Amino acid sequence: MLTQAFNYADIEPFMENAEGDEAKFAQIADEMIRRKVKVLMITPLSAAGGLAVQKKAKAAGIPVIDYDRVTLGGQAEYHVGFDSVNVGQLQADGLVECLGNKPGAQIIEIEGAPTDHNATLFTQGQKSRLSSKYDSGALKLVKSQPVADWNNELGGQLFEQILNENGGKVDGVVAANDGLAGAVIGVLKKRNLAGKVPVTGQDATVDGLRAVLRGDQCITVYKPVRDEAEAAARLAIAIARGDLDGADDLATGNLRDPVARRDIKSVLLGATLIKKDTVRTLVTEGVVKPQELCAGDVAQACAQQDILGG
Repeated sequence: MLTQAFNYADIEPFMENAEGDEAKFAQIADEMIRRKVKVLMITPLSAAGGLAVQKKAKAAGIPVIDYDRVTLGGQAEYHVGFDSVNVGQLQADGLVECLGNKPGAQIIEIEGAPTDHNATLFTQGQKSRLSSKYDSGALKLVKSQPVADWNNELGGQLFEQILNENGGKVDGVVAANDGLAGAVIGVLKKRNLAGKVPVTGQDATVDGLRAVLRGDQCITVYKPVRDEAEAAARLAIAIARGDLDGADDLATGNLRDPVARRDIKSVLLGATLIKKDTVRTLVTEGVVKPQELCAGDVAQACAQQDILGG
């Protein structure tokens, strides 16, 4: 999508993927800086790795955009991503709606990696909605558990451990993304609780959407990646052309970097709460193919939601 957005503007980007390898990330960045790119756009794997690259770029006079994830303590001039606090708020609102009127419902939170600032912001958004309910006793927080590296298997193990320690009791689960939600649902299935305990998610993955259609997962959050790619391309092109006023017109938001103690000029995009009765909208918008979504055991649920016809 990024390539398409740049090509549409008759610009051929130099794009590489480090595939989660920190050393490869540094090597790719070094090569881009050596080639004197007009703008360097990175998705840092870690704050330290991102900052090391940004220092080299700054020394070479190359502006940097943090894409989808901020380098905490970094030096990037701009950031493009989703409003992660709002994503967390949508998750919390969805959970509360799914729970219905259940005073004192016991909640377990399975959060993302503590090293990922996005995960911190998701949690911040959830807390902005749920903390008052925990304080009042309307809901009871059993435990909030971060999961290193967003590791799904570890997330499932940690959830099962917390569940056991709570006597097997849980009424709702805040899972930070669809992968962790799937791991939670796997544990719930073993106890015949899947579909009875609302579970949140994020990313509107095919597996997540299928879980929503089955009723095993209550909600997911859709983040339109195409919008993110197009916004990043527009911003990068403006900077590359020296149109900093135009770049600032695009980056109308600010994201606070608590480590560097500064606000980063940002393009912050909105997300959408997806429930069983709104999955169809993603099919009609071409986000997911009905044949892929509706295969196997969710065919009947798709028919009930008029997805196969949609």
